[in-house]
Amino acid sequence: MNLPSNGFKKESDEKTTISSNPLDSSSLEPKKGPLSFLSGSITGLSFCLLSLFISKKIVLYFSIHTPNYSSPIAQSIASGFKTLIIGISFLATFTFGFIGLGLFLVFIRSLIEGNNERSD
Repeated sequence: MNLPSNGFKKESDEKTTISSNPLDSSSLEPKKGPLSFLSGSITGLSFCLLSLFISKKIVLYFSIHTPNYSSPIAQSIASGFKTLIIGISFLATFTFGFIGLGLFLVFIRSLIEGNNERSD
């Protein structure tokens, strides 16, 4: 390939090179099956339980160790920081829970669709 005088390839040359490849990477990847959905669901729900355990420990820690500052600004910053940390921990818990639940529902749907294809 001849490069222009500045030494850089044109973006259009790169696109034609990529699109002319007969073996597309998406065609090489196997289709996701029910086992992939089930393992993803179990992983998501495991992380949910771990996050819930950590969230409970964080709430317990902050309830035992209340910040007492003489400055109202410092007290406000500490309260905001505590709220932020607790909120993020529970956000992670619910996010992993919804991902695990969603993948479990996709797992169930893939089993039902598999039975429908076999009966046809």
